[in-house]
Amino acid sequence: MAEQQVKGGQPEQDLNQLLKVRREKLAELQANGKDPFVITKYDQTAHSADIRANYAELEGKEVSIAGRMMSKRVMGKASFCGIQDLKGNMQCYVARDDIGEDAYKDFKKMDIGDIVGIKGIVFTTKTGEISIHAHEVTMLSKSLQILPEKYHGLTNTDMRYRQRYVDLIMNADVKDTFIKRSKIISAIRRYLDGQGFIEVETPMLVANAGGAAARPFETHFNALDEDLKLRISLELYLKRLIVGGLERVYEIGRVFRNEGLDTRHNPEFTLMELYQAYTDYHGMMDLTENLYRHVAQEVLGTTKIVFNGIEMDLGQPFERITMLDAVKKYSGVDFNEIHTLEEARAIAKEKHVEFEERHSKGEILNLFFEEFVEEHLVQPTFVMDHPIEISPLTKKKPEDPNYVERFEFFMNGWEMANAYSELNDPIDQRERFKEQEKQLAQGNDEANTTDEDFMYALELGMAPTGGIGFGIDRMCMLLTDSQAIRDVLLFPTMKSLDGGKKAEKKAEAPAAAVAAAPVVEEAPVVEEVIDFSNVTIEPLFADHVDFETFCKSDFRAVKVKACEAVKKSKKLLQFTLDDGTGTDRTILSGIHAFYEPEELVGKTLIAITNLPPRAMMGIESNGMLMSAIHTVEGEERLNLLMVDNKIPSGAKLY
Repeated sequence: MAEQQVKGGQPEQDLNQLLKVRREKLAELQANGKDPFVITKYDQTAHSADIRANYAELEGKEVSIAGRMMSKRVMGKASFCGIQDLKGNMQCYVARDDIGEDAYKDFKKMDIGDIVGIKGIVFTTKTGEISIHAHEVTMLSKSLQILPEKYHGLTNTDMRYRQRYVDLIMNADVKDTFIKRSKIISAIRRYLDGQGFIEVETPMLVANAGGAAARPFETHFNALDEDLKLRISLELYLKRLIVGGLERVYEIGRVFRNEGLDTRHNPEFTLMELYQAYTDYHGMMDLTENLYRHVAQEVLGTTKIVFNGIEMDLGQPFERITMLDAVKKYSGVDFNEIHTLEEARAIAKEKHVEFEERHSKGEILNLFFEEFVEEHLVQPTFVMDHPIEISPLTKKKPEDPNYVERFEFFMNGWEMANAYSELNDPIDQRERFKEQEKQLAQGNDEANTTDEDFMYALELGMAPTGGIGFGIDRMCMLLTDSQAIRDVLLFPTMKSLDGGKKAEKKAEAPAAAVAAAPVVEEAPVVEEVIDFSNVTIEPLFADHVDFETFCKSDFRAVKVKACEAVKKSKKLLQFTLDDGTGTDRTILSGIHAFYEPEELVGKTLIAITNLPPRAMMGIESNGMLMSAIHTVEGEERLNLLMVDNKIPSGAKLY
């Protein structure tokens, strides 16, 4: 928080003095027998919003509120302060003659950020503001740090995520988002409970992480001396419960996938999966449609939601379309007329769809869907009947065994849910697991392996079942109009700061050395000596370029607002950039081998901004980011040109 104050214009030495004064005030309180930290409870009888909502009933009556002091105006013998609680802010009028001279002196010494309790009478000021006329003020906790400035707030996005507690204090809309998230999950539970579903809990630590195509996190259980994985889905244990006779089950819980970070992905996220015996994927469509309508109506009071300025109507029947028809509609390619893998590869090359040699015809169809269709699925849409190659746990369609009874639910171009008519044929399931193991051997580290215990359960017999998985975080994003997944996660995964590493090193110092030297000075920083003897660079150009031509290239400083990996590309990163014009600029760069997206957010880079637009993977790139490249013993190395963050967006290079 010190950094925030310095950025707000507070000199560092003044900040240190202010922090010292706060500790001196605490010491004075403790010396006078008024230590706030010995208080264990406070009788809070009302919240700010409740007082406003019930003013007619509460006017002239005594209430007690408690919260954080966010403002204070001292005017001689009488003062005003603003108290922020869970539900909003309340103005309080504090007069010396009402609370006593000593208490008023203590009040005047209180700081912004202190936690206080105020007991008084509800009234309306001459300006018409509902307030509390205090007759008792109690310090409940002394704030020893300084909040960001009121009008600048906590605007650094990275710091907001790292210090969410400060974000919640300073930004009322952030608090509202997380209150809505809680209500969304509660509404889901109430709806499913009302439909006869049972909520269950299944293991997070598993020997075989199956049920989804994802790379798991791995760990070691010391007591059993066994390697385990963190679950990547909830599916296989919930199906075991269907086998056991629990006909309708669901779980809302964390799953973990060892993948990248971007605006829609976090390595740990909240997933809901449910399974219902004696229904199919059509039953899951009906349930999804009704669930989304119920949650939106209960939490928002409407079935029409607005995300990023686009209205989506959950009150209308959701569109239902097959993957084949969707690809034909948006790409012009009819995969019903493509009969061989060679034909699929040929049309992919013609349409500039990247694929790998291991990809089957069905997988290439899915690549077409991702390339040409997803972005158009803004209104609620069920995409049905996927290729069998990408659906190892799903029943085949009786009329066409190349496709399965599966749907994905889309809104805003995002996959919101994934559902199946679940495969309950153990012989077929074993064959599909074998195919997955072949893919694993070919280098697909997201492929599943055979789970023998699950296979035994399936061989006991599982009823025809419909199943679905919902991304709770994306649902919360849509219903709260939040642009990034980190905006709906209280404590999202973040790259460690260097300061944390230094603290760890200090903690590992020998205890004797710490005892001998209460204040340990760090060793002098030794400048790293870099060996460039094995570096190879490209030869300098022999041809000259005239000065007039060179001057036409517009080099600008740009700030990275967001960065994410481009789907189905191992190389490309998509940057959303502030170039100073007020309109976001998108640039794609093939540097994923050298940088992870999350480490570039907030950086200031250099870009050529007047190059003609160029489409890559169906995304228009407007410009080029500047990098420095060289080779070391035949291996290419790359460094993005990063400049001081003090340079403003759009600054021109000369």
